[in-house]
Amino acid sequence: MNAWAWQAATVTVVLGLAAACGDGGDDGGGGAGSGTGATGAGGQGTGGQGTGGTGTGGTAAAGGAGGQEACLGASLLAELGKTHLLAGVSTSDPATAAEPFDLRYMYLSGGFADGAGPCASCAQGCTAFGQSCANSGGGCAWWGCWQWDQDAPGAYVRDFVAAAQAEGQIPMITYYEILQGSGVAEGTPEVDALADPVILGRFFADFRFVLENVGNATAIIHPEPDFWGYAEQAGPDPHALPAAVPQANPTDCASEEASIAGFGRCLVAMTRKYAPNAKIGLHGSPWATSFDVVANTDPAFDVAGHAATLAAFLAECAPSADLVVIDGSDRDAGYDQANGQDTWWDATNQTLPHFHQAFAWSGALSAALGKPNLWWQLPVGNSTLPDVPQQWKDNRVEYVFAHWDEVAAAHGIGAAFGAGQGDQTTPETDGGLLVSLVQGYAAAGGQPLCP
Repeated sequence: MNAWAWQAATVTVVLGLAAACGDGGDDGGGGAGSGTGATGAGGQGTGGQGTGGTGTGGTAAAGGAGGQEACLGASLLAELGKTHLLAGVSTSDPATAAEPFDLRYMYLSGGFADGAGPCASCAQGCTAFGQSCANSGGGCAWWGCWQWDQDAPGAYVRDFVAAAQAEGQIPMITYYEILQGSGVAEGTPEVDALADPVILGRFFADFRFVLENVGNATAIIHPEPDFWGYAEQAGPDPHALPAAVPQANPTDCASEEASIAGFGRCLVAMTRKYAPNAKIGLHGSPWATSFDVVANTDPAFDVAGHAATLAAFLAECAPSADLVVIDGSDRDAGYDQANGQDTWWDATNQTLPHFHQAFAWSGALSAALGKPNLWWQLPVGNSTLPDVPQQWKDNRVEYVFAHWDEVAAAHGIGAAFGAGQGDQTTPETDGGLLVSLVQGYAAAGGQPLCP
């Protein structure tokens, strides 16, 4: 995933308010070809562009995800108030948001308010990167003032949560602030930045403010996609990666370890304290082990082994998290193809990379963690589109809605679809297919997790 500036991005709009943010960072430097080693690399995969078919392909290392030993997400779904797998979306259109999606996610990014903590007013004395947050000054990058400046800061989150709840949807907040808040380059420098108690203190103050505005709502908190992959690439032991946690947040985490492991545990503890009905999951990037597992083309590749390595890292960072959030690609395959990359997953499951491999990885990751997974920011493109900006082809929407049983068998509690960049396909530009599919899914009662 390529990080994009908050100014250029389009995110969920609540009550007609347009704002912008960033996405979940870069694809971490993992190879996307063949190779049996942990860091193997090579040519791009050759997966086809089919949109149907159940297929019977796959290998012992990367085959279908059936036969899992437990139904990991049953209690979590019940606590979220749902009885079936979640069909989720990111959308800026009120009409689309009113469709029967189970979950709606949005981004918070762009950096922090200037100073040590959140502003008391957007209208007076509040700046971000030196820019006034008042409406008369054009507004600022800080999410807490993406609103009318006479409202108390944080209305953007409060309104988003209320709007989702009014539609019977679970609000999910993807919080992506380390990159722009720290001002460092993407990747390992983000990990290193957390050793600075000033930077980390501003992060914690802002994250706390998010949670306070979520309040008692049932929600999902998704902190820092990609960061955990960069952290694992910086070192396999999160206890050995420094982060100034107790110094930066003595209010909530004075007894936590001064490490990346302590950072993850602090985020969970803060969520429990300030948003007690929210669930939290760290992000599991398929490239975190320095090889992009879901893009693998080698039948002998150890998919389960790489999943176990990632699970071990995440378990040290957040042993009491509720789920793991995962992704495949945040760009439509047609867009990548137009730019010289082959990121298709073969829908017949005959040629790697394919869907059975992706579900084998997700299922193994969840089994090793003992936590269910949620697919996030899957591309919205479909096979009917002309492969032009905002209308690119992809096959993940069509495959998932035809194979929810495979998602369930791999310990998945759902899949959320959304554009990872402003020129990608959206639910408003896909010809209405995603809305049509979710209408049919809801009418049929959805996919049970534990059939």
